[in-house]
Amino acid sequence: MPKLSRFSVAKLAKVFGGLSTRLKSTGGRPSAPLGSRFLTNPDDIFKHNMWDHVQWTEEEKQNARQRAEENSSVQIPLNEQGAKSKVINMYQGDQQAEISPPTASSMDTKTRHHQHSGSTHHRKNTSDGRMSSEGASLENNEAAIQTSAFPGQNSSYRIFEVGCGVGNSVFPIVNSIKETDAFLYCCDFSPRAIQLVKDHPDYDDSVCHAFVHDICEEMASFPFPAQSLDVILAVFVLSSIHPERMQGVVNRLSTYLKDGGIFLFRDYGRYDFSQLRFKKGRCLSENFYTRGDGTCVYFFTKEEVHNLFSKAGLEEIQNLEDRRLQVNRGRKVVMHRVWMQSKYRKSHPASPS
Repeated sequence: MPKLSRFSVAKLAKVFGGLSTRLKSTGGRPSAPLGSRFLTNPDDIFKHNMWDHVQWTEEEKQNARQRAEENSSVQIPLNEQGAKSKVINMYQGDQQAEISPPTASSMDTKTRHHQHSGSTHHRKNTSDGRMSSEGASLENNEAAIQTSAFPGQNSSYRIFEVGCGVGNSVFPIVNSIKETDAFLYCCDFSPRAIQLVKDHPDYDDSVCHAFVHDICEEMASFPFPAQSLDVILAVFVLSSIHPERMQGVVNRLSTYLKDGGIFLFRDYGRYDFSQLRFKKGRCLSENFYTRGDGTCVYFFTKEEVHNLFSKAGLEEIQNLEDRRLQVNRGRKVVMHRVWMQSKYRKSHPASPS
């Protein structure tokens, strides 16, 4: 079987960028690739549905800041946020675990461990220094995976999509890696979503393994060992997590990358149209909102993205603010869209001097 070349990282990034735009914007594939459609004549604004790399005027920036300040001026009280920030499964309405701030009891030695980006295992120690049964259980589980058979173990190139939903990104990737030496893992917190992925006619367990997983669950293990992945994709996933949990999630995921592995990230940017249209009373904390369906969304800046991945021990390759002008030609409505698209790499350890 031919092996996947290193060039496939770039190819995968292109697939990733096109899919992520489609997932959260117009409902269909962009009719032109990013960077090929520029609005040079304002009279042409309604000729196309999307314009690339749109520069905001100072007035537009100020209006966006003002609207965000207004809709976040009333925040949901902390004692009500648990009820407001439940994640509702869109696949037949199953209720799922809430994505909310960590409680005081959870901010103990087990979470402090994840602040050290170089750590591979998750430990919790008792007062006398012994590892607790909870921490030992996870470490034993990871050790068992490391030494025993696991899905995709014979592949030389492994990709992991976090929060795959019903597979909108999964199947284009699966079809692109067939006849190569690559393997795709994909997870979602919804059992129903994963079942729909497995029931899809293009699902092929020889190149793909779909499984249920809540990335906010600190003690949950993955079906592959640490430092075994070449690429991790997170498409509009981290924004649904409470800001205080994001760093721990990225830290944990990063331990599964090989040295030189790539983390591809795409999500909402600060002052995106969808942030500005929120009404008062939907704000949970600064730039973090709950929608009417109970799902949550955070809006990132470039600096926040950089800090998030840098603190996890990854180095920046690309960190872009994708600003576009989305147009409803029928209603003559113009919407400023802002997405973050980033690529970070796990550095090779420095050679001893």
